[in-house]
Amino acid sequence: MLNPATQETIAALRAACPDLVIREESAAYLEEPRGRWSGKGIVLAPASTAEVARIMTHAHAHRIGVVPYGGGTGLVGGQIMTDGPAPLILSLERMNAVRAVHADENVLVAEGGAILADIQKAAEEAGRLFPLSLASEGSARIGGLLATNAGGVNVLRYGNARAQCLGLEVVTAEGEVWSGLSRLRKDNTGYDLRDLFIGSEGTLGIITAASLRLMPRPRETGAAIFAVESPEAAIRLLSLAQERFGEAVSAFELIGRQGPDFLAEVGPETRMPLDPVPDWMVLIDLGLSGESRAEEALAALFEAALEAGLVHDGVLASSEAQRAEFWALRENIPAANRRIGSISSHDISVPIGAIPDFIDKGGAALAELGAFRINCFGHLGDGNLHYNVFPMPGKTRADHEGDREAIKRTVHDLTHSMGGSVSAEHGIGRLKTGDLRRYGDPVKLALMRRIKDALDPHGILNPGAVLD
Repeated sequence: MLNPATQETIAALRAACPDLVIREESAAYLEEPRGRWSGKGIVLAPASTAEVARIMTHAHAHRIGVVPYGGGTGLVGGQIMTDGPAPLILSLERMNAVRAVHADENVLVAEGGAILADIQKAAEEAGRLFPLSLASEGSARIGGLLATNAGGVNVLRYGNARAQCLGLEVVTAEGEVWSGLSRLRKDNTGYDLRDLFIGSEGTLGIITAASLRLMPRPRETGAAIFAVESPEAAIRLLSLAQERFGEAVSAFELIGRQGPDFLAEVGPETRMPLDPVPDWMVLIDLGLSGESRAEEALAALFEAALEAGLVHDGVLASSEAQRAEFWALRENIPAANRRIGSISSHDISVPIGAIPDFIDKGGAALAELGAFRINCFGHLGDGNLHYNVFPMPGKTRADHEGDREAIKRTVHDLTHSMGGSVSAEHGIGRLKTGDLRRYGDPVKLALMRRIKDALDPHGILNPGAVLD
């Protein structure tokens, strides 16, 4: 039964927004993917930017918290509010249109609720590429991806979500609409508000639309998996690949032995391209614009790496289907992780050259806490590792709840000591607010607080996220 205040709010919003959909049965919106938290709130699904503005005007006037909701795929609790009065959960699921495609300008304009896979398809139909790519692209929405400055597998070549956005349409905490859907590459007219809202995780404004940068589609693509002697050899191989191919190296993923072992243990069923499975391997993806053949280029790279003592086995994708199989191996590892159940998962980045040292020191430090399995994999080309700690066979993560904080502190302290970041691509959300306080620069945090207070004076936008 809704309390009288909530009933009054719903009645007022129905009057202001006749087309508004209100989902009082909202259980599907109140769980985060890893199942650690449950939230609360009433789900509103507006159909237009004007309706979002009316909702925010009402929320600002009545001091009601608003949690922006994209695809619900975030892993740091940014979309789940567990404490305080029940908020309005503002879902952009009905605002999912691709408004325009300007192929000659390499620009696509989409609403904030557009699913990433649909944007990729619209770009492909126009003969272009929207290169942002990640495992959740079938459900993640562009507003949320920009709000978290999402990364994914193509950051090495194309950059984070921030680098793929030209302009935004944003509704402020007070219900104003900033119409900044620029298609310009050059615009030096004052502060760059676009970059302020991107990565703010819904705490400064609600992204209702974006103009996105498209790219030419590579004429030739290819992939290979190489067994490398060590993480240090993988870094030297990355350098060799970039010397040969430059920006044509679209992705360079490091995969440790534990990931394939988990897949063999619990699935999803995945074909292993190398037998025996090596301790370390890399997945290289190329996108060539000239007349070169990707398979021949990768074969030549393998020969050079073999001669240099960097690799000892490898397989080249001979078709697009085989390339997809290679990526299925990489993309199924997180699913296997969820089935095993991690004690503590870490989305960290360190300088690329420090990765081997980090892996060695991290394993040694955790061994002092107990016996664990470590699944280390991720985007080696941009220094981003997913460094996840799991129980030994026969144990569950519930058996180690008392160890979780010590494990996280150990990994994050080491990351920070090596000049790294404890949040490489997932954001802060509510999970890492304490980490931000512990490791963040005090001046930066003070400036962030001033910006938050200026743009959201009542603190109603995603309360408790980023700055708790």
